[in-house]
Amino acid sequence: MKIIPLSEGSFTIDKTKLFVPFDEDLHELQDRPVGSLLVEIQPFAVVTARDVLVLDAGLGFSDSNGELQIHKNLKAAGINPAEVTKVLMSHLHKDHTGGVAFGPNRQWLSFPEATYYVQERELNFALEKGLPSFHPDEIEILKDHHQVHLLRDDEGVIDDYIFYQHTGAHSPHHQAFWIKEGGETIFFGGDVAPQLQQMKIRYKTKYDYDPDKAVAYRQDWWKRGNDEGWTFLFYHDIKTPVYKQTSR
Repeated sequence: MKIIPLSEGSFTIDKTKLFVPFDEDLHELQDRPVGSLLVEIQPFAVVTARDVLVLDAGLGFSDSNGELQIHKNLKAAGINPAEVTKVLMSHLHKDHTGGVAFGPNRQWLSFPEATYYVQERELNFALEKGLPSFHPDEIEILKDHHQVHLLRDDEGVIDDYIFYQHTGAHSPHHQAFWIKEGGETIFFGGDVAPQLQQMKIRYKTKYDYDPDKAVAYRQDWWKRGNDEGWTFLFYHDIKTPVYKQTSR
């Protein structure tokens, strides 16, 4: 399987829930509001024998010509957005859903030939809860669209090789994915497992829906993943988007 990080850049976020671009050559973290977190925004493409997958959809920023950043990143990697066959959504916070749809009033799905896999309980919660963490205008299209497959079970399998598990922890109905092909396992834990450092230490955050559950999942996944040779994908890690331990 081929993994392609689709970095949209580094940002700081504080209690306002606004993502402000950050360039380490130009900016100082201490100049940002107290409590600001520095994060990468990094969807992924995974090319398998059967599919071109996109894992989460980024912030949805566009250039001066109106082209989505995630489209530009895919094209730079040699992938036409129309070649994407599945979009796997871990959860629906706005920094993961901006690239779900585009156009006036967000009326077009960004990946016209893809099936979107979305946890139904997360979608219902997000539409009801709304701002500042969720952006209903970006995700309303997911509710009744024929290309959207709403997942209802706590765990299951998509096409015999993509496994999902409802976790909650970061948002009430967050889910994680395992892609298994040819003896290889790629793991995407979304924002329950957003950065390498959080996996290595007992790191408890204030922004998780259930911090204790998130810690427990990270510890379990870190042990299992290293025992079984998973490749980890980290959506918010600036330095290490893809990680696989090569020696114990």
